[in-house]
Amino acid sequence: MCKREIVFKLLKKVPRDKVTTYAELARAAGTHPRAVAVFMRDNRDPANVPCFRVVRSSGEVGGYSAAGGAMKKADLLEREGIRVTAGKVDLARHLHRF
Repeated sequence: MCKREIVFKLLKKVPRDKVTTYAELARAAGTHPRAVAVFMRDNRDPANVPCFRVVRSSGEVGGYSAAGGAMKKADLLEREGIRVTAGKVDLARHLHRF
C-alpha cells in the first residue's frame, strides 16, 4: 500500500466531530506533513476522504483547494459541530490522534 492510500485510510477514521493535523496524520502514516498536504490537495474523492478535517498543528484551518477555499473548509467543519473561531479550531477539544 502506498503512502497516499495509508493516509486516506487513516483519514477516513477521523470522526465527524474531530480533526487531525498534517503532522499527526504524517506521523501515523510514516510520511512528511508536506506530503500529506499534497495528498489532500489532490484528493479526488472528498465525499469519502474528508480532507477538510485536516488542519495545521496550530489549530489554524489552513488552505482548502476546493471552491470557496478556507472559508468553505471552516463552513464544513462548523457543519460537523467543530467551532472555528478566528480561523482556528480548539485542538484540545477536537484533535483526533492515531
